[in-house]
Amino acid sequence: MIRTNHDSRWRDPEPQAGDGRDRFHVAINMDGNGRWALLRGRPRESGHVAGASAVRRTVAAAPALGITTLTLYAFSSDNWRRPSSEVDNLMQVFQAYLDTECDNLTDRQVRLSVIGRRDRLSCSLTRSIARVEELTKQGTALHLRLAIDYSARHGLLEAADRLAKGLLTYEAFERSLCEAIHAPRGTRDVDLLVRTGGEHRLSDFLLWESAYAELYFTDVLWPDFTANDLAFGVQAFAARERRYGSLGTTSGDLGCR
Repeated sequence: MIRTNHDSRWRDPEPQAGDGRDRFHVAINMDGNGRWALLRGRPRESGHVAGASAVRRTVAAAPALGITTLTLYAFSSDNWRRPSSEVDNLMQVFQAYLDTECDNLTDRQVRLSVIGRRDRLSCSLTRSIARVEELTKQGTALHLRLAIDYSARHGLLEAADRLAKGLLTYEAFERSLCEAIHAPRGTRDVDLLVRTGGEHRLSDFLLWESAYAELYFTDVLWPDFTANDLAFGVQAFAARERRYGSLGTTSGDLGCR
């Protein structure tokens, strides 16, 4: 395991409001499940099952790396275009994860939230989501957010529509966006956005919240993702200087940015 600096000062130049628990937000686009399975001569669905194991490893490793919020892109709104058999399998994987991991999450003091649309999910899945969210809401070691039927663009449009006849301010829009995607308020913006599987794009993931996120891409397919891979991403993040539009403090940096 790679050891990293846990001092929050390298993450956030601004003092954190509130109780200070939300200090480091990592978002991961978990890409490569299908390719992982096909490379092994297996059906794509087996890759999603293997991907659930990678989720467990990542959730277990995150607190020791100083991560306080972890958002995982599990199912995009565009994924409904996939074959119905694969979509059905994914929904079963989500259901199984929620039903089997609730006690483990509670024991680890992990709070789980699901962001995205809920009107297109099955009644049993939405009931499981509500149940696990309620049972884990006191967790303080990590806030795990699963993005299911999530589209950043849809969320932004929905938030704007809710405010169309009201006063549009930054704060009001953020509140409206949280309501539109069923996200608890008070979550900081993304600090580090990781994408596995060798793709170098955002894919409609947390576009508003990732305005100043550092991006880290890895060729590792999601089912092969380990605690060490997560640590590599955090280590790369720790070595970067976050300017937030200013010139920063790096010696010799005189250019206009």
